Amino acid sequence: MGNMKCTKKAKMILVPYPAQGHVTPMLKLASAFHNRGIFDTILITPEFIHHQIASSIEPKDQILCMPIPDGLDKDTPRDFFAIEMAMEKNMPVHLEAMIHKLVEDGEAVCVVVDLLASWAIEVANRCRVPVAGFWPGMFAAYQMIAAIPDMVRTGHVSDTGIPQHLGRTCFLPNQPMLSTEDLPWLIGTLPARKARFKFWTRTLDRSRTLRWLLVNSLPDEYIDGKHTQSVKSSQDHPRVFSIGPLSNHVMSKNPSFWEEDKSCLDWLDKQRSSTVIYISFGSWVSPIGEGKVKNLALALEASGRPFLWVLGSTWREGLPIGYLERVAIKFQGKVVSWAPQMEVLRHKAVGCYLTHCGWNSTMEAIQCQKRLLCYPVAGDQFINNKYIVEVWKIGLQLNGFGRKDVEEGLRRVMEDTEMQNRLKRLHERTMGDEAKSRVMSNLTAFIHDLNLITLGTPIKSFPDFNF
Repeated sequence: MGNMKCTKKAKMILVPYPAQGHVTPMLKLASAFHNRGIFDTILITPEFIHHQIASSIEPKDQILCMPIPDGLDKDTPRDFFAIEMAMEKNMPVHLEAMIHKLVEDGEAVCVVVDLLASWAIEVANRCRVPVAGFWPGMFAAYQMIAAIPDMVRTGHVSDTGIPQHLGRTCFLPNQPMLSTEDLPWLIGTLPARKARFKFWTRTLDRSRTLRWLLVNSLPDEYIDGKHTQSVKSSQDHPRVFSIGPLSNHVMSKNPSFWEEDKSCLDWLDKQRSSTVIYISFGSWVSPIGEGKVKNLALALEASGRPFLWVLGSTWREGLPIGYLERVAIKFQGKVVSWAPQMEVLRHKAVGCYLTHCGWNSTMEAIQCQKRLLCYPVAGDQFINNKYIVEVWKIGLQLNGFGRKDVEEGLRRVMEDTEMQNRLKRLHERTMGDEAKSRVMSNLTAFIHDLNLITLGTPIKSFPDFNF
């Protein structure tokens, strides 16, 4: 795809934050735009990601992937702070040159920027190209970031983001209670927390220049029988468009950063219906640590229930000696480095999903109607967990990986028939025909607004979406 020639059609340039959980929904957004028949879509990623995904994007999806250098040495680990440095110091000049070339050719129409890649907002503004923001998670999580100035003003956090009071509190109206330790930037050491808070405040400052914000969110996130909260913004800018869940959008293949072990599907075929526990903490498992890996391994074995566990080779060192061989002989468990998650979640053998509550995983579980056992570890996962457990009531939270904790959690989530009924209702409300129609209308409204800004006239008709 990297060699696909550009036609003389308006180009929509999309810049995701360089991580699997951000690239995946951005690709789906690119496909949704392209299916409107108006834009060619160009996905911009650092070279190390481009080489992982470009060859797996099917030609019929018509997404052009273009790499830019991140300026980091080949052996430098791409952790949060290394990526931040690359985005701020090295990548802007390359994106600016690329946009200028498209502008000169009369092709660039808009840049869509993941808010976590806010450096690209400034690049688009310098190039005088319209720019829209993209939020890949819950609107409630965006509101949490947008509320930072109020948190500082009211004394909830210091001007470096450190909580000033311990305990549970309600940071936003009509939202679940959160602990002060659940704020998205409170990860790692004190210096790391302050640096992450600075990252978010800079992101918020840059996003104030946006005219539009596309949100990969469920319609009416907060519903408990009494309250209904639609995605909206109290500010004139950005204008917010709910265009999720993008997990509904079908691509030929979901490009993965890692090779999927499809042998797990054959293993699932041999299991009884709704009995298997699927465990995956996404592409970032490091905060769990070796001690918790060992405890969870022993608890799963003691439960006697069949399980499929996605665990990278680096973290298998936390497993007890002989564990993999033991559970394989008993045909109780299978451990793989990476799995085709949607195929796994769709499988009739899977009864529940032990998850970190990443937003993509949460939406995929709702799409496949799988109950959740939750163990959030970082970032927006805490607020996602609150909605899963306290608002939608489609899962339970695990407070630890002790044998009693895991066994009781598994028993309760697997036997709760009302939870399954709530999942079905949530699935229909968020992913049924009415919800899909709303997404189509919102994307159409955004394109109309964009066209009025760029050309001064609305686009009169659009092809149907291909969901």
